[in-house]
Order: sequence, then C-alpha cells, then structure tokens
Amino acid sequence: MIKKILLIASCLFLCVSFATAQSEPSTETQRAEMKKLEQMIGQWKGTGWMQQGAKRETFAGTENVQKKLNGLALLVEGRFTSKIPPTNEEKVIHETLAVLSYDVKKKGYRFSTYLANGNAGEQELKLVEGGWQWGPEFPGGSIRYITKMSENIWFEIGEITQDGGKTWRKFFEMELQRVK
Repeated sequence: MIKKILLIASCLFLCVSFATAQSEPSTETQRAEMKKLEQMIGQWKGTGWMQQGAKRETFAGTENVQKKLNGLALLVEGRFTSKIPPTNEEKVIHETLAVLSYDVKKKGYRFSTYLANGNAGEQELKLVEGGWQWGPEFPGGSIRYITKMSENIWFEIGEITQDGGKTWRKFFEMELQRVK
C-alpha cells in the first residue's frame, strides 16, 4: 500500500513539476525576441515638431535606450525641449520613461510608458518593416507612432485618426541621430 501511495505521489509531483515548467516564461524566447529591438540601444539626439490644434511646436531632444535585466527589457528615456520666445529660454515640452519587454504568453511586445504629466499606459508594440509601431486608443479614436530605423537614424511620426482608421493626420515628426 505504501508503495502505491509513493508511486501516486511521485507521479503527481512529476505532473505538477512538468506543468509548472511549461507555464513559466522562457527567458531564451524573451531574449531572442528582444534582440530584434537591439538597434534601439544607444544615445540619440535630434529635432522634430509636434502639433496640438493650430499650434505647431519645434523641439530638440534625446532618447537614451539601455538594455536591462540581461536583455529581457529595454529602458527608454526621452527628454525634449523647446525654446520659448522672446527670451529663447528652454522649456521641457515632453519627458517620458518607458519599459519594453516581450510577453511569451501573449506572444507580443509590451510597451509600458510613463509621462512627466502623470499619464501612463501600456500598449502593444508591433514590428513593421524597418522598425516598429505602437499607439494608444482613446474614446473616439486612435494614435499610432511609426518608427523607421537605420543604423544611425531614428525617424518617427505620430498620427491620429477619429474615423476608425480611414484617414490619419500627422501631428508629430522627429529625426534623431545616434551619438553613442
């Protein structure tokens, strides 16, 4: 009887161990997927513009992208300033922190963003030819950011739609150069 109980307990232990191992995220898969975004790593500097309503504002700024957790995540820090007339004093107009990772269960990239104005969100980032795309939904519309990247150029646009994606209006554009 004791042998039967031990045999059953051993089988249950092996089944639970196997099931647990199957449900744990595969760090090898995560790292392999994150390697597809490694061209982002570095320090970037450049200029661009953003438009809110009729007001278009130019800016200069940086993106700093670092590999974290032995390649399981990327930390993205952006800081953009604009010169305010008539004194040309620099004012921070956009500051952001983001964490990019790969979700094995969802088979997609997770992009958690935090803005200096207190807004935060979690979007799905999708790979597209030559770069990636991401963006939030909001009541009555969507925003998408499309980034195209070469070895030393980061080119990004932001577009908005309020008709279900039939038409898109560009409200943001920037071009950054790799500086490190």
